[in-house]
Amino acid sequence: MAEPIKILLIEDEAGIVLTLTDRLKSEGFQVDSERDGEKGFQRALKGHYDVCIIDVMLPNKSGFDICRDLRSASIFTPILMLTARGQTIDKVLGLKLGADDYLTKPFDMMELLARLEALLRRNSKPKNAVEVPDIFHIGECIINFKTMEVKKNGETLELSAKEFQLLRYFIENKGKLLSREILLNAVWGYHAMPSTRTVDVHVAWLRQKLEPNPKAPRFILTMHGMGYKFVGE
Repeated sequence: MAEPIKILLIEDEAGIVLTLTDRLKSEGFQVDSERDGEKGFQRALKGHYDVCIIDVMLPNKSGFDICRDLRSASIFTPILMLTARGQTIDKVLGLKLGADDYLTKPFDMMELLARLEALLRRNSKPKNAVEVPDIFHIGECIINFKTMEVKKNGETLELSAKEFQLLRYFIENKGKLLSREILLNAVWGYHAMPSTRTVDVHVAWLRQKLEPNPKAPRFILTMHGMGYKFVGE
């Protein structure tokens, strides 16, 4: 029998905690909850959860800070952010810090369940995916996926959380043609803003940092009219 999917809910509103916990458990999920941001962060570090649902406004540590610090600690558990504000800048900030999706309060329970299913589907390892080692070499670059550090000729490069996720997905699917739509859904999800142009921009940034000559890439190739292919060396 398969183990239940584990969800960590970090939310300080008692009514929402009770409602979400009851509904998620009725759907077969295992749910743990914390109403304090710092305690929730510590639990997320150690709990091996499948998904974290995190409110933005929390005592002692905000949802944004939790998201940022989890990604800095190389914890890539899918994160669904909850925000009462509904402002675009909050959503953009959450996504930039490494969140995978967001919902604005008040939300419909069926929509939340649909978002969770999408996150779990995207986070499942692709069929025939290559196992990514903690240390991976690309040309003159050494990528440490455990510490989220990249060095090129001994100098440290700065990669965002999304750049790391995109690079990992490329490596897991080495040699495969990946359309922009596949990459957008796998790394950003169906909510992504604004379009497949997002993929092109992040690929360009990766090339600028990893390729010996970004204008004539050797590692991440453009398949004109179709998408991209990571070929490694």
